[in-house]
Amino acid sequence: MGILSVIFTRSEVEFKAKLPEGKPLIFVSNHQGLYDIIGITWFLRNYHPKFVSKIELGKGIPSISYNLNHGGSVLIDRKDPKQALPALKSLAEYIQKTNRSAVIYPEGTRSRDGKPGIFASSGLKFLCKYAPDAWVVPVTINNSWKIFRYGTFPFGIGNKLKFTIHEPIEVKGSDFNTLFEKTEKAIVGDIVHSR
Repeated sequence: MGILSVIFTRSEVEFKAKLPEGKPLIFVSNHQGLYDIIGITWFLRNYHPKFVSKIELGKGIPSISYNLNHGGSVLIDRKDPKQALPALKSLAEYIQKTNRSAVIYPEGTRSRDGKPGIFASSGLKFLCKYAPDAWVVPVTINNSWKIFRYGTFPFGIGNKLKFTIHEPIEVKGSDFNTLFEKTEKAIVGDIVHSR
């Protein structure tokens, strides 16, 4: 995160509610770029976040690829849905047992202009099924897309990244469709549409 200062970019996190302690957490976030992973890893480090990530990120990106491969995250081949299910189940069972956290981006791919894409429910539903004691925590990320708006070089400069951690929703006792709708509404409702 310190690299951001070189491009005159700053970042902040806002917690809108206290997160439960000693419980597994599922962070559900919109996805705008590589700094989503870096920011969540840093700002939510006390919760030991593990990511549901596409398999392509497992190689070629210094530090990030290594951590995705060796830090307990799961890499999903989006062309092979059958491979994804056991990986998601394993991650859910891990957070259920250890009271750590998982991070999932239900859009499936990053937004290149900050506007949210369609949220898919299947991955979150699977995590909730196998981590029944978890709390779902919506996360809104703003402006991380602007860093790579011109591609990998030059970086966009002078931006302000913001991570908003919304009020958690308990999985137990919640109707999944209602939980998913509330989660999506919290995330999307806080996205700033700007150029």
